[in-house]
Amino acid sequence: MVKHVPIGKIKPNKDNPRFIRDEKFTKLVKSLREFPDMAQLRPLIVNAEMVVLGGNMRLKAMQELKWETVPVIVAENLTPEQQAEFVIKDNVGFGEWNWEMLANQWDAELLTDWGLDIPHFEPELDYSILDDDLNGQLDDMANGVKKAIQIEFEAEHYEEAFALVKFWREQGGYVGGMIMEHLKAEKKKV
Repeated sequence: MVKHVPIGKIKPNKDNPRFIRDEKFTKLVKSLREFPDMAQLRPLIVNAEMVVLGGNMRLKAMQELKWETVPVIVAENLTPEQQAEFVIKDNVGFGEWNWEMLANQWDAELLTDWGLDIPHFEPELDYSILDDDLNGQLDDMANGVKKAIQIEFEAEHYEEAFALVKFWREQGGYVGGMIMEHLKAEKKKV
């Protein structure tokens, strides 16, 4: 059951390992300013001592907006272990976005404004030309054409790898050569 409690009675959870960066926090504040009814639909979750279990950053945004009361649901019957577990599980995103559907139904700038991190998809390259049986054809190509090798990265490393390659290309570096030197050095260790 949703209750409205004076904001001064709600205590942020100092043990919540989740935080929000400045830009995202600004978007959260803007979101609550423009759509305050969202807080009623998704109230803060607090324990019996009014410590936030779910919604720490929303509480911070509500404080920034100088709200006098906030909607809460009191989770009274959770053990301390369950409360700690709730803090983590409430912040885990289990689903994934259907980017094609979002692109067809929403403006990317609006989604970004709402706080959604839209990935920057690179056009898919056709690597079939790299098949070994085409080496002769590749050798016949005009001088200066470079061959490519696809290198896989885990999703969490992709942005960093992309930025590093871009940086070295802008510096005039030959990324392929740099990778080769590193791989040779590592091979010697084996």
